[in-house]
Order: sequence, then structure tokens, then C-alpha cells
Amino acid sequence: MTTLTDLAQLPVLDDDARRLLFTEARTANTFSPEPISDETLASIWELAKWPPTMANTQPLRVLFVRTPEGKERLVPLMSEGNQAKTAAAPVTAILAADVDFHEFIPEIFPIRPEMKDHFEAAGADAREPQARFNSALQAGYFLLAARAHGLATGPMLGYDAAGIDAEFFAGTAHKTVLVVNLGHAGEDAYFPRQPRLGHEDVISWA
Repeated sequence: MTTLTDLAQLPVLDDDARRLLFTEARTANTFSPEPISDETLASIWELAKWPPTMANTQPLRVLFVRTPEGKERLVPLMSEGNQAKTAAAPVTAILAADVDFHEFIPEIFPIRPEMKDHFEAAGADAREPQARFNSALQAGYFLLAARAHGLATGPMLGYDAAGIDAEFFAGTAHKTVLVVNLGHAGEDAYFPRQPRLGHEDVISWA
């Protein structure tokens, strides 16, 4: 079987795929009650795990909250404007950065196993910015993977991060970086599309 790494030129996504992942992708604010299967949630991660992180460190950790008990713990820790939609979404993913990501380096970056000792000596305060940056990259990959599975996504930054860490990640080195509602879009799910910056505001050449 020919793989992408065997090709001199990579294939190009068609317009339908680009619309699904980018140009028509929106943040959903309401969700239908249709449940999302374990298999779908696992498959999202199986897709999201492949894009790059620094030295393949993969610090993102995912907690899927979907039981009534889990939602009762989470919803009060969301900002007021995010509480109702978090309660209604069939699944809410808490995406967290594992500050102890270095523990896995001998397994996932075997060409440089000594990097584990380097990061251990550097300490948690030095590791945390790298964990947060790379997990933020992975959070973007996670959103695209969820969309690729036909799900609407509702990423949110309005929450009590310290409260979520204490409630769900006590005794770990996990730090919340994003909370994402997942499911199928409900009634009036999308706000009007807001403008995007143009080339002249973003792009320069050297």
C-alpha cells in the first residue's frame, strides 16, 4: 500500500473537506440530545494524536464528561454564559496539559531518551509553558478531528481553571487548557459568521 510518505507530492483536500474542517466550521452554542458513542470519542483521539508536537511529547490529556454526576461537578465551574450549553451538550471534553509529560519520553521519543532527565531536572515550572503550548496545538487538532467525525464543537475559555483542576485533576500534574462541548448541533446553534483578518493585516514577506 502506498503511504503519504511515499509520495513526492501530497494530495489536496477537496472543497467539501475544506468546508467541513475550516471555512464553514463554526462554534456550536446548542446541541441535540443525541448521544455520542464511546467508539466515536475514542476514534476522535485516534485521529487527533497524529499531528506534530515538540519532540513528540504529546502533553494533551482528555477527560470526557457526560454522566449527570460529572456534569453536576463541571457546570458550576463554567462561566454563567457557558453553563446551560455545557449542561445540555451530550459530551464535554476537558482538555488538559500534563506538566509531567516528560515521563513518557523514553517510550514516545526513543531516539533521545535522555531528554526525560533534562526535563526532570528543569522542574515543573520550566516544563509547564512547553506543556501548555504543545497541548494548545493538540487542542486545535482535537477540534479538527471532532469535525472530521461529523460532530459540532463548542470550545470555551470561560471557566474556573483552578476549580476544574481541583475537582477533576487533583493529585495529578494536569492543567486545564480548554473545555469543549461536543455533539450534534441543536436549534439555532450558530451565531452569524464574524469577519476574519485579511492578508494585509496578517501576512508579510521576507
